[in-house]
Amino acid sequence: MEQELRWIRVIQKKRSAKEANLLISCYYDEIFAYSYRQIGNKETAMDMTQEIFIAVLQSIERFDCRRGNFRSWLYRIATNKIIDSRRRKGALAVPLEETELPNGQGEFIREVEQRGLLQQIEQYVSAFDIDTQQIFRLHLFGDYSFPEIARLTGREEAAVKSRYYRLINTLRKEFEYEYSLSKS
Repeated sequence: MEQELRWIRVIQKKRSAKEANLLISCYYDEIFAYSYRQIGNKETAMDMTQEIFIAVLQSIERFDCRRGNFRSWLYRIATNKIIDSRRRKGALAVPLEETELPNGQGEFIREVEQRGLLQQIEQYVSAFDIDTQQIFRLHLFGDYSFPEIARLTGREEAAVKSRYYRLINTLRKEFEYEYSLSKS
């Protein structure tokens, strides 16, 4: 973390390619995996990862470590880039991996995948605020635990869980209702 801040300072002051490469190499695999799990295509995820790091380097002069840690800032940019891409190209149909959720919510997510509703859910989730989308994406696609998401976003763990489960319950109500109508 301390080394990371040194690299950022050098990049901010001197636009050093060496330090930029070191910083990117620390996070490349992690951001690629985050992108890939949402996009589902290796080449497109590689392009998205490149876009994310270009955006990071273009705006790194505005990064202020007193306002939050770099990793949180990086994931906010990554989430925004993925959301923007979905808006431009339409939602991408990506299979959700089985996720352990309490109270039968994992079963709901698997049903969503089976019913082909992922694109509709992506569009629905895209209407929520960026913070809620980030929590949703980090948990489902990034495999981050709630304590990890709380650290990344600078929020209380209880607030992270509350937003996530409120969204999941909203999705369940919205799409179970739609599903029951289509079966009638």
